[in-house]
Amino acid sequence: MIKNLLPFLLILFVFTACSKKEYIRNEGFIFGTSYHIIYESDKNLEQEILTRLQQFNKSLNTYDSASIISRINRNDTAVTVDSFFITCFNKAKNVSEITGGAFDITVAPVVNAWGFGFNETENVDSNFIDSLMQFVGFHKIKLTDNKIYKADKGIMLDVSAIAKGYGVDVVAELFEKKGIENYMVEIGGEVRAKGKNSKGKFWQIGIDKPIDDVTASNRELQAIVGLNNKSLATSGNYRQFYMKNGIKYSHTINPKTGYPARNRLLSSSVLADNCMTADAFATAFMVLGVDKSIELVNKLNYLEVYFIYSDSIGNYKIYASDGFKNILNK
Repeated sequence: MIKNLLPFLLILFVFTACSKKEYIRNEGFIFGTSYHIIYESDKNLEQEILTRLQQFNKSLNTYDSASIISRINRNDTAVTVDSFFITCFNKAKNVSEITGGAFDITVAPVVNAWGFGFNETENVDSNFIDSLMQFVGFHKIKLTDNKIYKADKGIMLDVSAIAKGYGVDVVAELFEKKGIENYMVEIGGEVRAKGKNSKGKFWQIGIDKPIDDVTASNRELQAIVGLNNKSLATSGNYRQFYMKNGIKYSHTINPKTGYPARNRLLSSSVLADNCMTADAFATAFMVLGVDKSIELVNKLNYLEVYFIYSDSIGNYKIYASDGFKNILNK
């Protein structure tokens, strides 16, 4: 009997040795930014990850002329949307409604005009911005039978304030389907993590101080959080901006005014179950400002926030919701 078991035990040993899990790191560039992905697995999944992200890219990348969203922006009436687009559209609409229009993917013409979009910078003045605002407003588009209908051909969509977070979720969902229990997915600073890292600790994620630096070479950490089974997205006006005639123009455009958002909020970090939600609200809060954002967060039960803002004399101040305080490294 024991003799008959030996071949079986040998095969089991070989199989176990070959399928040993380890922490694998994949990194590179996608969506015009960098990605860093770490996960515990017995197989390197980088090619599957990239294949999935490229499919996502073909749906929502405004810099790809052949993508679904680019064809919609060109008023291609033959284009139908896919599941990526539908999910993104519905979440964007939901966040827009909750924030009273502070988040709006139809802001593309104005974003382009200020030089932060997928078209060339225009000569901006108040008359030009006013002329573009007729194309801004979520109520001017609808999704019916897998097609986008616009009230005017001048309406264009830009999902850059939600797409990176959604891309993070796309990778995380791939890991979930494969039963991977420990992972960290980061694309362009937006993060989703589950389980623990190779040291057996919750994933340690840094939040930058809002130091003006478009190169991101002058970085200091304001805080570090231990992230587990949550997503974290941060938006701020200290990376994407330009100076003109002594005035700072930031990439966060207020859809209500057509102008770069100006308020005391310097950095908005949002904790949520999925990164698409965190990403969209982080941008919306930069538009709303610190006081209105805190008021809104207190009405919602699925977000935690960490705001860095300036007081009347320019000093940094911090607001952290109770749930966010619980994950801050002391």
